[in-house]
Amino acid sequence: MSELERSRPPFPPFSRESAITKVRMAEDAWNSRDPEKVSLAYTPDSQWRNRSEFLQGREQIVEFLSRKWARELEYRLIKELWAWQDNRIAVRFAYEWHDDSGQWYRSYGNENWEFAENGLMRLRIASINDLPIREADRKYHWQQGRRPDAHPGLTKLGF
Repeated sequence: MSELERSRPPFPPFSRESAITKVRMAEDAWNSRDPEKVSLAYTPDSQWRNRSEFLQGREQIVEFLSRKWARELEYRLIKELWAWQDNRIAVRFAYEWHDDSGQWYRSYGNENWEFAENGLMRLRIASINDLPIREADRKYHWQQGRRPDAHPGLTKLGF
């Protein structure tokens, strides 16, 4: 097992700055749309609730994310720190995507994260709502992958 699979700095307890770093790292990983890469940020026995789905472990995380990104096309995500304390971080997020019929959506939500001492996430609880939007109403226009540093975040976009 590589060092990256065993730990992921920054480590708890989090400061404002380290929590912001952790949130941006998660955003960048999810925008890669690489299920294997994303799964390495979680403990091997990580527990998730995503909408009405309950998952445990990296294998289920990879399966879930593979299904998700096969369905949610041209996925682009922005996460923003909401609160933090000790080994916990709360984020709000919005992402844009379209389905195979071309219907665009903006999905809004909140996540509660709990981390192990090695900086890997052991618990992720996500609540998400989908809003159909017109393609003309999209706000996320960067090339697929990491959000550019100059692109506004959720607060500046008014979300």
